[in-house]
Amino acid sequence: MTAPIIAHRKGFYYEVKAGKRYLWCSCGRSATQPFCDGSHAGSEFLPVAFKAERDEDVIFCGCKHTGTAPFCDGAHSNLPGGYLTDDPRSAANQKVAMVAAGASPIVRLDNQCYVFSTTRAALMARGPMRYCPVVSPALGSLHQSQFYAEVDAGSSPVISADGRHTVLFVTEGAGEIEISGRRFAAEARTGIYIRPSEAYRIHNRTDAPLKLFISNGPGGEDLQWLDRMPMSFESQHPHRCATIDVSQRHRMAERYYQLLVNREHGSTMVTQFIGNIPLSKAEPHRHLYEEALIFLNGAGVVWTEETKTTVAAGDVLFLPRKQVHSVQCTTPGGFDVVGVIYPGDNPSINY
Repeated sequence: MTAPIIAHRKGFYYEVKAGKRYLWCSCGRSATQPFCDGSHAGSEFLPVAFKAERDEDVIFCGCKHTGTAPFCDGAHSNLPGGYLTDDPRSAANQKVAMVAAGASPIVRLDNQCYVFSTTRAALMARGPMRYCPVVSPALGSLHQSQFYAEVDAGSSPVISADGRHTVLFVTEGAGEIEISGRRFAAEARTGIYIRPSEAYRIHNRTDAPLKLFISNGPGGEDLQWLDRMPMSFESQHPHRCATIDVSQRHRMAERYYQLLVNREHGSTMVTQFIGNIPLSKAEPHRHLYEEALIFLNGAGVVWTEETKTTVAAGDVLFLPRKQVHSVQCTTPGGFDVVGVIYPGDNPSINY
């Protein structure tokens, strides 16, 4: 089969209207991208029809190599010229103001975007567990919340999922996560999923603190505590732990990511991934999802339209939907990140 023409190296952002029918160009020849103008006539290509069920924002594929036509699936990142880096020393980038960190754990960037430092945060104690909010509606999120926690030797109080999809990520230590009466071993760089009807607690049997992030979707201002553990484990979703598997990596030019907690675990609203960013600065881009990005090691710079700030291990970048941003790694060998996105299930889709 003849390869389609790459009409645009990124996806097309579009606001579709409920009940309206759209014809997406699949050949790449149309002059009215991303829609068909009949230029495919005489070729083996046909347009793809799409009827919107509701008013919503979508990203139509521009490279014509998507596997989820008519929408972008990130395939453009691995086509020639599809994923570009950006020169941090360019004249335009030299005008972006550096925002220095102060005593507060939060560094505000453009719009509702910010970087949160867990090393500067004051933690609240609840038994052997200490925690703080990192992302919350009060801080500007619309779809998710996130908390940083440290658990000393012993067991944390019981925490209710409170009707929310809950995703954990262990950054240091090892122990067990008990989910509504069923226990799962967890060590550093493990993702864990808790269903909305369930509850959980963290068991640490070592002297070193077990450190983790707790993400909820939809978001809430605080964790919800229970006096006892309900025996309500949803056995139809038995697989709750996600670990690193290099065979499951997805390439994005020189970068890569692996899905951790996702639909395979029963999470239909929140997706967790781990990825690697090499020594480089990404081209500025946007996503349709809201994202909390945890930096696990190394150092770098986060850029928005008119501001930037440095990031290091333990920092979290909060990105509202459609926020222009770029992440730069300044560490030889790259750094590792863990992202939680809501709503969405593919971190490679951008425009």
